[in-house]
Amino acid sequence: MELHKNKGEITVVIDLSYSSPIVEIKDFILLEQCPFIESQIDKGLVKFEWFIDEASKTATLLEIFESPEAWEDLASKVIGTPVNIKFGQLFNIEKMTILGEPTQNLQDKLQAMKPTTKLYVGGIN
Repeated sequence: MELHKNKGEITVVIDLSYSSPIVEIKDFILLEQCPFIESQIDKGLVKFEWFIDEASKTATLLEIFESPEAWEDLASKVIGTPVNIKFGQLFNIEKMTILGEPTQNLQDKLQAMKPTTKLYVGGIN
């Protein structure tokens, strides 16, 4: 393990709400979105995981990338696709937090979502 070494990873935490029936939400995640995302990645995606609280109709999408460039590459392939459009119809983005430093290009594209960006300080990895 190394102490206080920034490996350049980017973690994206997206807090969401939804109003559609949970069956529709889970079918979209498991049968559409996850297979689509998997088909688009060449490398660099470490995690793409969903967490849902059915009682409050909220969800969190956790994405971890090896580098800012890996995130930008996947985002450029996904933004504007039918699966991405459906995501926008099913979910309201309540908050987006970026842990790490995204590329300037991606910062510009995401500006309308008003993400909170927190830069790496230190840790054990």
